[in-house]
Amino acid sequence: MNKVIIDLQNIRKIYKLGMVEVEVLKGIDLQIKEGEHISIMGPSGSGKTTLLNIIGCLDKPTSGKYLLKNEKVSEFDDDKLSEIRSKYIGFIFQQFNLIPQLNVIENISLPLYYQGADEKEMREKAIHLAELVGLADRIYHRPSELSGGQQQRVAIARALANDPLIILADEPTGNLDTKTGREIMNLLCKLNEQGKTLLVITHDINIANYSKKIIKLLDGRIVNEN
Repeated sequence: MNKVIIDLQNIRKIYKLGMVEVEVLKGIDLQIKEGEHISIMGPSGSGKTTLLNIIGCLDKPTSGKYLLKNEKVSEFDDDKLSEIRSKYIGFIFQQFNLIPQLNVIENISLPLYYQGADEKEMREKAIHLAELVGLADRIYHRPSELSGGQQQRVAIARALANDPLIILADEPTGNLDTKTGREIMNLLCKLNEQGKTLLVITHDINIANYSKKIIKLLDGRIVNEN
């Protein structure tokens, strides 16, 4: 039986906008097991990205408990959260977030650079990951010389560089045409089949249907889980 690697218990998030408090998450309980592929859906303003940011240790809950591999990350300071992100989490964003001045190998290598890996190790791993995502013939190209789908493949390879426990993808096909979006989802599903835990935020039911479980958020609460 697969282990629970992420355990959210009564997670609430309140933002203060001047004198006004806005409660974005209103008591989220969620468990994610190793090797799962889960999609989170919901309309704009439902709390999807806030939830992803908390799971990804980019933000802290106002209250509640978050356990990641049994570590109480909801109690960690920013430095410790940064360490946890580097160790356990790979991010894929809608906007790709590649550095335009760097080529494919250099972009993929970034997480390893921040971990202090040596240059030979970074290069070998980046080339291997470029091959894995089908970009072996593009390793010296910069983002401006790549299509949207190719840029997202670079972003996926970069997310895999630190061998993360979980991949968090925020609208990973949002900037892509339908055919390229399918190719990217097929690649992510293949990684999931190889054992990677995958959590995808999407507003598109066609993308959500690739996953084994769909969680629906509405007004900061989970309203459906199947």
